[in-house]
Amino acid sequence: MVRRAAHWGIRAYQLTLSGLIGRQCRHWPSCSEYTDAAITRHGLWPGGWMGFARICRCGPFGTHGIDLVPERLPEGAAWYRPWAYARWRGVEAPPSPFACEAVGEGASGDGG
Repeated sequence: MVRRAAHWGIRAYQLTLSGLIGRQCRHWPSCSEYTDAAITRHGLWPGGWMGFARICRCGPFGTHGIDLVPERLPEGAAWYRPWAYARWRGVEAPPSPFACEAVGEGASGDGG
C-alpha cells in the first residue's frame, strides 16, 4: 500500500510539476522513473534512498547517460545504514555490446 502511494505521488509529479519545470534529466530513465522503479523493485526505504542518491547525482556537475536500477541490493546495505543502499557516484550502465568484441580482438595473441 505504501509502495502504491509512493508510485502515485511520483506519477502526480510527472504529470504536473515535471512539465512546468521542464524535462531536462541528464539520465535515462529519468530520475522520477528511476525512483519509481527502485521503489517498485526494492521497497520504499531502499528504493527511496536509491532515488534520492540518483537525484543528487543528476545536476550540472553530476553524472549522465544510461543508469538502470540495480537488480539486487548492494552487500552491506541495512535499514539502519540507508546510505549503503544507494550509489552516490557513477552510473549502473548496461554492458557495452562492443566490450566482448574488443576483448576478443585484443586477446588474439598474434601480435599484429
